[in-house]
Amino acid sequence: MHVGAVRVAALRGVRPMPSRLQPNTLPQVARCFSASARGSYEYIQVSEPRPGVGQVTLNRPKALNALCTPLINELNTALRAFQASPAVSAVVLTGSERAFAAGADIKEMAPLTFSEAYTSSFIESWSELTTGALKKPLVAAVSGHALGGGCELALMADILYCTATANFGQPEIRLGTIPGAGGSQRLTRAVGKSRAMELVLTGRSFSGDEAERWGVAARAFPSHEALMEAALATAETIAGYSRVAVQAAKEVVNKSQDLPLRDGVEYERRVFHGLFGSQDQKIGMKAFAEKKKAEWSHQ
Repeated sequence: MHVGAVRVAALRGVRPMPSRLQPNTLPQVARCFSASARGSYEYIQVSEPRPGVGQVTLNRPKALNALCTPLINELNTALRAFQASPAVSAVVLTGSERAFAAGADIKEMAPLTFSEAYTSSFIESWSELTTGALKKPLVAAVSGHALGGGCELALMADILYCTATANFGQPEIRLGTIPGAGGSQRLTRAVGKSRAMELVLTGRSFSGDEAERWGVAARAFPSHEALMEAALATAETIAGYSRVAVQAAKEVVNKSQDLPLRDGVEYERRVFHGLFGSQDQKIGMKAFAEKKKAEWSHQ
């Protein structure tokens, strides 16, 4: 499971012992109800700020963008729409300057029994965007708090940018539980077993600077403005390439996380060979030879 929108002071001051976590260290988190029946988004904002770029902004400001299933359902709906859109080639996922997502809604999780969580596959939908539904690249732009489920959500992105002062962490141990949406797996792949074990077992948070040094984030930026400019610029650059090649590139990099090196190299080579059947491979190589800008067909 995840940790709710835990106050920064509490996260830094509480030792990794359940007995030290007092009830007043958790903010009052509003219960989450979906607005899908009204045909509108209640917990996210959706836009297309650059050519070829879609943007989803988490929008529960009073709860520091705490995650709940209705919010995730809206996020998945928006991502599916961007996946189907011929106008969008890359997506940016962000929150506010203060919080990307400060955790998950404790009130949604606290009453659940084992059988309820298990038989309903609770939070399985929270990883839907990484299971093949979104084939277009996803850039996470993280400012402020990305804790518990927020950290896990950021780790699901294809590219993670953050501010130097961003606050990452998996503090679930303080609530008597563990990461439940891939935090123990993705964080370990990013930082190695020993460091991931330390972070998960102690609940210690880490900064955006550390995230960049450890390979969790591709880049860290000095301000929220610089972060958003870079994330949008990167997404726009990606959107300027052949969608066929971009999708193939995302696919082979992701396969490197699942396959042994020899099998991964062979898989990459087969996808590389397959691209010689695309129109865009011919267009791109012809344009290069003629020193012209490629006009992609996305075929």
